[in-house]
Amino acid sequence: MTKSKPLALITNDDGIDSWFLRTLVEAMLNDFEVVVAAPMGEQSWIGRAMSRRREVHYAENETLGCKAYALDGTPSDCVNIALGHLMDGRKPDVVCSGINLGYNACLPLILSSGTVAGAMEGAFWGLPALAFSHVIPQVEFEAIREKHGRAEGEMAESVRCSAAISTRLALAVVGQKPASPVVHNINFPRRTYADTPVARTIPSPMPMHSLFARRGESSFGFNKVEREPIPSGQLDDMEALNADQISHTVLDLAAIAQSVPATSTASE
Repeated sequence: MTKSKPLALITNDDGIDSWFLRTLVEAMLNDFEVVVAAPMGEQSWIGRAMSRRREVHYAENETLGCKAYALDGTPSDCVNIALGHLMDGRKPDVVCSGINLGYNACLPLILSSGTVAGAMEGAFWGLPALAFSHVIPQVEFEAIREKHGRAEGEMAESVRCSAAISTRLALAVVGQKPASPVVHNINFPRRTYADTPVARTIPSPMPMHSLFARRGESSFGFNKVEREPIPSGQLDDMEALNADQISHTVLDLAAIAQSVPATSTASE
């Protein structure tokens, strides 16, 4: 009897037409049965937002080579609705989000990321969950984004290698039963090869700064400027990426609420 493939639910925040997502799906279909539930359009920097006060519509998508749905909601909407209603009663073996256009490293970006939030939703359902992101140099970013992630040359080959490694990392967590909600946050450097090393990292403690620039007398526009991280004494995600390594950060969501000694008070 042929053993059935494990089932993966895939989402992203760049939209279902993203070539990065499609490359991940193509790679994972070699080892997984795949269902896709992804936003109809870009939902970047939206974090764990959910559509509380409006209906979320969906449509089947027949261009991915697997069962796929496009939803006019957030990444968290997509995963929650898919797990609750679109999986034909089946429980996926893993939830994957990405591959994102651009990195999701350092704590402020991780907590703002729609990509990470999509994986986080799977983790809250008790499932193994991974978020995949790929560095894109700023000089290339807008051109690639305008083409829905369609990359060429070395960048395209780097994304394909990243998708193959993503599949391997997803297979490694199949069958795990996390004791608490955990997201494996994976960031690929600007040029990823089949033999690029994977480093276990912590989130960079990069300090936050204004993400907006004045556009007019009474308006501001988003204007993310790259800044150098502050060394933490441990290998962090930004340091790994700058060293051309794949960053693998395990985000234990239950550890956010750390215990406080009984004698401590908020005013101390």
